[in-house]
Amino acid sequence: MRIFRRRSRMFILSLLLVSLFLPIFFLSNRLKHLHSPRERGGFYRDLSIIKHWSEVQILRTIEEEKGEVFKETPPGLYKDEVFSSSDFEESNRSIEFGNEDDASLGERNMHDDVEKEKQHGQLVEALATESNKKKQSEPKNGQRNRSRFRPQRLIEEKVKEMKDQIIRARSYLNFVPPGSNSHFAKEMKLRIKELERTVDKVTKGSELSRRDVQRMKAMRSTLSTAHRRYPDCTAMVKKLRAMTYNAEEQLRSHKRQAAFLTQLTGRITPKGLHCLSMQLTAEYFAWQREERELPNQHKLHNPDLYHFAVFSDNILACSVVVNSTISAAEDPERIVFHIVTDSLNLPAMSMWFLLNTPGKATIQIQSIDGFEWLSTKHNATLHKQDSLDPKYTSALNHLRFYLPDVFPLLDKILLLDHDVVVRRDLTALWGTNMNGKVNAAVETCEPGEPSFRRMNMLINFTDPVMAENFDNGTCTWAFGMNLFNLQEWRRQNLTGVYHKYLDLGSKKSLFKGGSLAIGWITFYKNTVGVDRRWHVSGLGYEECDVRVEDIEEAAVIHYDGIMKPWLDSGVDKYKSYWKKYLNTDNPFLQHCNINS
Repeated sequence: MRIFRRRSRMFILSLLLVSLFLPIFFLSNRLKHLHSPRERGGFYRDLSIIKHWSEVQILRTIEEEKGEVFKETPPGLYKDEVFSSSDFEESNRSIEFGNEDDASLGERNMHDDVEKEKQHGQLVEALATESNKKKQSEPKNGQRNRSRFRPQRLIEEKVKEMKDQIIRARSYLNFVPPGSNSHFAKEMKLRIKELERTVDKVTKGSELSRRDVQRMKAMRSTLSTAHRRYPDCTAMVKKLRAMTYNAEEQLRSHKRQAAFLTQLTGRITPKGLHCLSMQLTAEYFAWQREERELPNQHKLHNPDLYHFAVFSDNILACSVVVNSTISAAEDPERIVFHIVTDSLNLPAMSMWFLLNTPGKATIQIQSIDGFEWLSTKHNATLHKQDSLDPKYTSALNHLRFYLPDVFPLLDKILLLDHDVVVRRDLTALWGTNMNGKVNAAVETCEPGEPSFRRMNMLINFTDPVMAENFDNGTCTWAFGMNLFNLQEWRRQNLTGVYHKYLDLGSKKSLFKGGSLAIGWITFYKNTVGVDRRWHVSGLGYEECDVRVEDIEEAAVIHYDGIMKPWLDSGVDKYKSYWKKYLNTDNPFLQHCNINS
């Protein structure tokens, strides 16, 4: 019995030993096989097949996508035999399966991955180095700003390189015969698609990732392959030259469209202004006739007062001009404003100043259609200028040349454009010594200032009439704030001079449309210059950089140009000077959403 138990125990122990050591033996044998070169090659073969299978699926997806149009060269330009050559197949092993030397392919892939990670690490290290330098060295403001933009410049350079790669890839793709389904075409389309997505992502503010850098290197390799396949530089130069020409044509077209739309934006009436005009017109006709009279109308023709004139159909603009002028005046009681508008906006303009009476100053609202002498004698000449811009052919724009007829009882008047803001008292201008001349204005003949212009910029001096009667070197001046001596104007009959050259300009091209050029002609040698601080212009141009010091010292700032302060397209840094004199709490402005 004892012998039986002893043998049973030994049998059980031997089974335990066998169950313990047998798995170890098999596992060690398997590990030896894994370390062999053949098995390692098989492992990489599996990875390459999986990688190729995924890329093939992506290529098939790209082929099936609609809307992907590539320009192709005419059929027959290149033969199909080119794409079956052994060179091409060996250069595209990375996207094919079933290669003869899988082990070498795996080693090549590993080497490429190591190189990609090394170069990406260098890029990241460069960015980190710039960041550490910025933290350690506490530079001045200018240096701090420059170091802040260095990493961004690196990213911008990478984006430019990617765009350049896309252009080159599309150029090479144009050499592929139509309908070709080669691996080269598929790979090129795949690379283009990847880089386009990367550029779009980085442009929207995303960071440049490691995968993005790898895509760039993959495209670089594909372009090298394409260069070996198409070594003919002449064909590539012709293609790139054609692409450059097309791009330049598109750029010129877009510039013309942008300029037209910018001009159109400055000429149309914003929705808020149209709403304001309609609301005020309805309110005006709801009042009784006797309630529509503006106060102090007995002062309108008193030559001892300071008379200002504004010709406009813009209610907000006129309101700012009147409010700013009266706010800056030392004696508002002696100020008389004469506003001339069209018949359509007359009720709204009148209602606005009935509800917003400018203190002790006097205001007169007139309609240009009420001047019977203008419609019978002068109206035909107002449209003789060859211009598509309604501003240049507008009767309100040319009414300034009929000031002695509009105000027959006045001796002097200060004409203000509706896009100005008055910041200083202007009554001192009435003491200007005119020296027998008609117009007092700020001159604009010094190069470098925002409003600089020469006579030949707007006047055609190749015409003998202009060359004989006017000197191109004469100093120019600006409209916007002009004091006119109406007595001397009448004596010299300058309105007749205006009509003479307007008639000549309708027969041949003598000057550009608008009132400035013909104003230089009408008041030639009849203008006296005043101090530049009286009138600073250029606030309606984005490219003009008017100094803050000049604005603060100016008596009048002028938003000449297309970017008016009441438009969304106005220059933001100058808008605050205009908004200061606009009461945005007015219920009509709030109702029409004019509160910005």
